[in-house]
Amino acid sequence: MNGVRQGRAGGRPPGFGKERYKKRNTMERAINKLENHRAVSMRYDKRAHICLGTVTNAATIIWLRT
Repeated sequence: MNGVRQGRAGGRPPGFGKERYKKRNTMERAINKLENHRAVSMRYDKRAHICLGTVTNAATIIWLRT
């Protein structure tokens, strides 16, 4: 081996896909932006339709700022 350990021995897993990782990173960053809004991260809303409105409002604000 050339010093790179894979699989169970450590290192990057054999099923690593660049495109899949890029999409996962984009999704995680979007969720983190949503969680920066206190009402979304603390989940103050008790009803589903109110929670959906809060998330929609936060997403709209993020979209308008970018």
